[in-house]
Amino acid sequence: MELKSLVNSFIVLLFLFFVVGIQNSVQGRLLSSVLKPHRNDAPAYARWLVSQNSWGVLNTISSDLGGAPFGNVVSFSDGLPNEGSGVPYFYLTTLDPTASNALKDQRSSLTISEYPLGTCGKRDPENPVCAKITLTGKLVVLDNKSEEAKLAKSNLFSKHPEMKGWPKDHNFQFFKLEMEDIFMINWFGGPKPLTVDEYLHYKQNNLALVQSDTI
Repeated sequence: MELKSLVNSFIVLLFLFFVVGIQNSVQGRLLSSVLKPHRNDAPAYARWLVSQNSWGVLNTISSDLGGAPFGNVVSFSDGLPNEGSGVPYFYLTTLDPTASNALKDQRSSLTISEYPLGTCGKRDPENPVCAKITLTGKLVVLDNKSEEAKLAKSNLFSKHPEMKGWPKDHNFQFFKLEMEDIFMINWFGGPKPLTVDEYLHYKQNNLALVQSDTI
């Protein structure tokens, strides 16, 4: 009986360890499918990369720093994974330099890495096989009464529920990135040719998913 009790206790501990491990992985990153578009399908890969991610580095022009670029880690959303529009929306406070910079100079860029998704294996984030994308354009504040602001709110709060409870007196506003250029590397050989029009008008329901690339 004593041996049976020890075995049962071990099984319970093993189960708890497994459950805690899963919870930590969910809290630590956005869970992503192992499948992703073929690396040669640039529009599909770019849309997948933006859709699956939930944060990136947003760069604005800082007048306080003499026009130097100012990078800031921010949360964003183009909608739920595999259902987004491709347009990054943000919920930013004007108490933070990023939003206040954008209100003076809209020029900005958003850089996103595949690395947080966990689909790069043991490769370094700078390895070309671990994709990265930079969306450059204008960071524009939305009219809170507009339909697009409602869409931004829905997209952001569905992916970032915590935002619903952020302080109302911090002047949070909805912004979007109006893209003018896309730079993406997802393999060796330099950046993939990709226009903003090709990116925005790609039909996500036609994604041809393949197993993750290996080298």
